[in-house]
Amino acid sequence: MPLKAFRGPKVWLWRWRRNPLKRRADMMEAWLVLGVWLLTVLTGVLSGLAAAGSIEHGLARERAEWRPAVARVTEKAPGKANSGDQVWAEVRWKTADGSSHTGQARVAPGSGAGAPVTVWTDPQGSLVTRPASVSQAHLRAGLIGTLVGVSAAAVPFVSGMALRGRLERRRMADWDAEWARLGPQWGRTTG
Repeated sequence: MPLKAFRGPKVWLWRWRRNPLKRRADMMEAWLVLGVWLLTVLTGVLSGLAAAGSIEHGLARERAEWRPAVARVTEKAPGKANSGDQVWAEVRWKTADGSSHTGQARVAPGSGAGAPVTVWTDPQGSLVTRPASVSQAHLRAGLIGTLVGVSAAAVPFVSGMALRGRLERRRMADWDAEWARLGPQWGRTTG
């Protein structure tokens, strides 16, 4: 037998139906749940979009400012030629203003002194990684935006759950008090 047979008909917006047994705490909980869900969704979406936009903007700025430069290996790189993986070696390059810089870059194993290697530099001439492509930037921004959105949405959600738990404890305490007052009357018989 399907499980739905035991649950009865689904009633939309049941928290706002008229009911003589509904208490003030029930209405407070209904509005709290609605407010928390709205705040959770808005917080998650807006913070996720803001973070994704910020990441996209930063990565676009890197693509616009960072430039490739030809650097030269300063001394023979370790390893055998054609062995596959790249190794770290010291390289020297010149910036647009003519100043010379040195740093570590990945090169083919066994590269001789003076071998050219393409490196990426920022506007100050410092070594940087290759900037993210447009598709990589979209993926990165989407993932970070999602993570930030979910994390930000957790704050109002958890706060709402804590408030709802407090309302539930208060409602149970009220029920206990009423039961203590009315429960003994049920045990009496007329006679």
